[in-house]
Amino acid sequence: MSTPDAPRAHPGPEASEPVGLGTHVPLDPTAAVSIRNLCKSFGDKLAVGGLSLDIPAGSFYGIVGPNGAGKTTTLSMATGLLRPDLGHVSIHGIDVWRSPHEAKRLLGVLPDGLRLFDRLTGAQLIAYAGELRGLDRDTARSRTADLLSALGLTEAAETLVVDYSAGMTKKVALASALVHAPRVIVLDEPFESVDPVSAAGIRELLTGFVQTGGTVVVSSHVMDLVQRMCSHVAVIARGLLLASGTVDEVRAGESLEDRFVQLVGGPQATEGLSWLQSS
Repeated sequence: MSTPDAPRAHPGPEASEPVGLGTHVPLDPTAAVSIRNLCKSFGDKLAVGGLSLDIPAGSFYGIVGPNGAGKTTTLSMATGLLRPDLGHVSIHGIDVWRSPHEAKRLLGVLPDGLRLFDRLTGAQLIAYAGELRGLDRDTARSRTADLLSALGLTEAAETLVVDYSAGMTKKVALASALVHAPRVIVLDEPFESVDPVSAAGIRELLTGFVQTGGTVVVSSHVMDLVQRMCSHVAVIARGLLLASGTVDEVRAGESLEDRFVQLVGGPQATEGLSWLQSS
């Protein structure tokens, strides 16, 4: 969720102001996703602290950060799955919390750890998701067949989802998020536990979606994948935005992984483990 201008560096752990766009800046109606001053706490723990960001329409946008950085919390608030303590989010100019039904029609969401109705077949699950989104039965079934074919699941269409592999489960969940033809797809760790063949199929589908004008937002721990796949990236840690922009702007001539370690703070040299060194 960024603007295409130069990346913004984190001012340091002692800074009190959140990084990113100021709270006085209005939501950007031209952005696919526009976030302003998003905050969320769980008890005494601040999960997201004043995060502001714009995701350009038509971008393939990566969200990266260490475990516990606030990525999932941010994406959950941005898609209406979790109510923020403060802040605003719009999807193509529609406020997520003031007009939730209208905004969510534009969204396809694949949360991390999503529980599926796995006693349905793959075809039943996708068609059911389409009908829940307001599609008529014939349209839902037609689109289901198209998605099953595109994701290489046609032969497993009548197999119960509970019997799917991890990669097949990710693909049928993605199909369920796409069946209503959203304008923005938000995916939290879509490649986790997915074999290379399934991952390649998912990447191909998502790349085609972006090429036809859609917007994809994906969180991932795999820096090389984000660098190769995404046009833009945001680095989040401690609930704050550390940098955002195009991938080339953020990595600043280095690999994205090296730049990520610099921004987040790499591991300190470990002392006292001389016994672990081979002689």
